[in-house]
Amino acid sequence: MDETKRATIYFDAEVHRALRLRAAACNRSISDMVNEAVSMTLAEDADDLKDADQRQAEQSSSFEDFVTSLRNSGRL
Repeated sequence: MDETKRATIYFDAEVHRALRLRAAACNRSISDMVNEAVSMTLAEDADDLKDADQRQAEQSSSFEDFVTSLRNSGRL
């Protein structure tokens, strides 16, 4: 990490115990594991936002129109 910032995070006791055990088993720090998990979540959020932006140009239809089209095509 180039630059780190300190934060205080409160975990449920059982979650903290599980993190400590997992960190020890993987020879990693809890901080590294939490940082990786948060980074992965933020990356997923970025992907979701990108997909949402791309879908804004799509034409939308009402639920009723969609169900009617399914019925008309014989899928319902």
